[in-house]
Amino acid sequence: MVAHVVTLVNQKGGVGKTTTAVSLAAALGRHGQRVLLVDLDPQANATSALGVATNQRAGTYEALLEETPITTCIVDVAEEQLSVVPSSAALSGAEVELVPVLARERRLEVALRPVLDSYDWILVDCPPSLGLLTINALTASNSVIIPVQCEYMALEGLSRLMETLELVRRSLNPNLAVLGVVLTMFDSRTRLAQQVVDEVRGHFATTFDAVIPRAVRLSEAPSHGQSIFRYEPSGRGAAAYDALAIEMLARGGVAA
Repeated sequence: MVAHVVTLVNQKGGVGKTTTAVSLAAALGRHGQRVLLVDLDPQANATSALGVATNQRAGTYEALLEETPITTCIVDVAEEQLSVVPSSAALSGAEVELVPVLARERRLEVALRPVLDSYDWILVDCPPSLGLLTINALTASNSVIIPVQCEYMALEGLSRLMETLELVRRSLNPNLAVLGVVLTMFDSRTRLAQQVVDEVRGHFATTFDAVIPRAVRLSEAPSHGQSIFRYEPSGRGAAAYDALAIEMLARGGVAA
């Protein structure tokens, strides 16, 4: 079985994209799936959230720019039941360094080919921009998940994202689909949060039923180098991401 490659993307920062990438990867691993998380964000937050050191070994920069075999870049995180290709500060220059490279939009697609048969899911965490790194992720992917924060102006910028997805479909990856929109940072105490939920669901029929709550433990877990499933396995955050993973498995044609 060839891996389903999913990019988590939103050019707006602070929407819970990396938290969702790490938590979904950990949840899928706990459902017996073989999962690889690719950290394509120069901030390397997904890498550090899993307790993996940055700048100490080859990672996404080397795989993209130096054509280092991705198999040598993979770090197994047994405690989280997943593997990761770590990021590092070196990746911050990749947007510029990729410009003169031949077939620059397909570097990640080429890098991932040797491991597609080794995983059920490959999740790609992107930087909060629509630059060359994100284009690489979209070109290499079967589908995208779009995290949207349950706050004022939640839909701001999403029209530009949809335009980018359509451009990638026309030029680079005609089979790219939206697997779903995931609502994050939901605060049940505010009327606005529910209004945002209704608005997003009105615009996007693919919105997942599972809603991720605003929870202190979700914010704390990365600083301890753990996913929410290790940091607070019985909490609201873990329950929400487990429900999201089950929906994701169903949409991906895999029994939960």
